[in-house]
Amino acid sequence: MTVILGIEGTAWNLSAAVISEEAVISEAESTYKPPHGGIHPREAAQHHASELKEVVSRVLRGADLDSMTDIDAVAFSQGPGMGPCLRIVATAARALSISLKIPLIGVNHCIAHIEIGRWRCGAEDPVVLYVSGANTQVLAYRSGVYRILGETLDIGIGNALDKFARYLDLSHPGGPKIEALASKGTKYVYMPYIVKGMDLSFSGLSTAAKDALTVHKHKTEDVCYSFQETAFAMLTEITERAMAHQSKDEMLLAGGVAANRRLQQMLQTMCQDRGARFYVPETRYLGDNGTMIAYLGMQMLKTGTTTPIEQSKVRPNFRPDEVEVTWRN
Repeated sequence: MTVILGIEGTAWNLSAAVISEEAVISEAESTYKPPHGGIHPREAAQHHASELKEVVSRVLRGADLDSMTDIDAVAFSQGPGMGPCLRIVATAARALSISLKIPLIGVNHCIAHIEIGRWRCGAEDPVVLYVSGANTQVLAYRSGVYRILGETLDIGIGNALDKFARYLDLSHPGGPKIEALASKGTKYVYMPYIVKGMDLSFSGLSTAAKDALTVHKHKTEDVCYSFQETAFAMLTEITERAMAHQSKDEMLLAGGVAANRRLQQMLQTMCQDRGARFYVPETRYLGDNGTMIAYLGMQMLKTGTTTPIEQSKVRPNFRPDEVEVTWRN
């Protein structure tokens, strides 16, 4: 039985997991919670550094292994993400790889979100909408690479929601709080709908939402409702266009913002209208988690793809279309 330790720490959530080829054996995490405002990379990295030993120890105790030598490889999030956070995790993974004399596997964080979604949902070859704090992309697999068919031109949808939430003086993460307020909204307020071909822009939405409150004096609930409806309609449009161009009948939603019920509803309706299957994994696997890192590490190890120490430098801007996908036919 092959056993993989995965460590995730690209942003505010530090997480580790031990998995086998058959199941998730153990999971543990520690989340950095900023006292106010958004995530500060240095402070998040300090949190990870202080908590990493305990998180890894806890996940190994939960795995009930006979010894550390039962681990066959250690996988870590190599990027994309916040540089200071990535470096903490990478240093720990290198140390474990060297001390245990086991392979090191640098994993692309975005693709890990996709692969755990495919695994948990049983999706074969979907168009993927990946939505998180910093990332917003529509992807599809073709000829050994996950091709990016469309993406944000400025900030990710998660960061756009968090930015507006901070303006409302809501604590981080702001997305779920915006969703709760939006569910009480009844009136649509005009928002800029910015789709350029297959790409999107969200920065103007945050500005327009602020103006709707301060200049036009609309209710907060109506502004949150309108923000979501506009942004999610933009996402649904380019996802549907990607499915049409790629002739795909499966769609997978992945990433932290994928937990938003309204976004799920809009995409599911679109898929039903097209006669396509809509997939979204359990909420626990939508946010950043060590299991997705371990799972992708497992797939890469099976095809002999490992990361030499000298090539394990973190990559804060690591794009998914830079990865050779060796584990899919």
